[in-house]
Amino acid sequence: MIVAENLVKEFRIAERKPGLIGSLSTLFTRRHRLVRAVDGVSFEIPAGSKTAYIGANGAGKSTTIKMLTGIMTPTSGRCLVAGLEPYRERQRNARTIGVVFGQRSQLWWDLSVPDSFRILRRIYDIPAPVYRRNLDLYRELLDIDALGTTPVRQLSLGQRMRAEIAASLLHDPAVVFWDEPTIGLDMVLKEAVRVLINRANRELGTTVVLTSHDIADIAAICHSALVVDQGRVVHQGSIQELLRTADRRSVLFDHRDGPAPEAACARVEQGLPGVRATLTDGGRIRIDYPADRFTSRQVLAFLLDRFDLADCYAPEPGLEDVLREIYGRSRVPAGAEGGAV
Repeated sequence: MIVAENLVKEFRIAERKPGLIGSLSTLFTRRHRLVRAVDGVSFEIPAGSKTAYIGANGAGKSTTIKMLTGIMTPTSGRCLVAGLEPYRERQRNARTIGVVFGQRSQLWWDLSVPDSFRILRRIYDIPAPVYRRNLDLYRELLDIDALGTTPVRQLSLGQRMRAEIAASLLHDPAVVFWDEPTIGLDMVLKEAVRVLINRANRELGTTVVLTSHDIADIAAICHSALVVDQGRVVHQGSIQELLRTADRRSVLFDHRDGPAPEAACARVEQGLPGVRATLTDGGRIRIDYPADRFTSRQVLAFLLDRFDLADCYAPEPGLEDVLREIYGRSRVPAGAEGGAV
């Protein structure tokens, strides 16, 4: 459904010298630096899948989405969405996709939501039964009628996002690109949005590409993940495969008698160089160890040899922890050559 082949996007950024004299000098002599926001990205997203497109701020996610939706043209490489090159066939591509950008509206600013929907119905030639079915669904899940006839510009962020989400699905698109779609929504509406997109995927086969920093959205919607770091793809696979890439793992345990908790933590850190042992709020001892140095079996064997264990378990790393590691690795000095924007 979606194919990217060596996709590159570069921007020329004007450099300005500090101070009044520096600002005046740029009027006569301009210098630019080249920033590569997307650096040779290649991937395939199959039809009917639900993929989280993940990365830290500045990793190149939004730039890639804009090329896939036809808003931007690649510097080099190519991409296809449902067999179309988005930036060459913008009108045909627009009919097959639905888009939500948290900071950009597809609704008419001075019109009400119902009026915007009626215009979208004409633009997309939506059959009357499909239009009525979708409106009934939005009334049920998003309480869309509560927006009334208020102009879009007077809606709150949460109200506008409800309308944006509904508008992106109004014409039953084959692919939806959602960039931070639940920003401004409360917990109840976030859950409704997740139900809505999962239903579209299940019943219509809608392909979903989700960009979000909301871990709950990713976990509730997506089965696979595409992770970018500094403009390059660093992981593509299932969410479970992503979790297994964690640099650090954990083991939690209780013990009978023996040393006090503080002394037990010190014994663990002394016996397993490079690990960190801390006391949890529940009274257990948590061991965080580097996955490239120890296995959970080695840590457990150490504990069995030195403590009378009452309880011990090794939880799977959480998605939030894994993403925190990825985002931490992506930090680069500001203005570094080749950094993403």
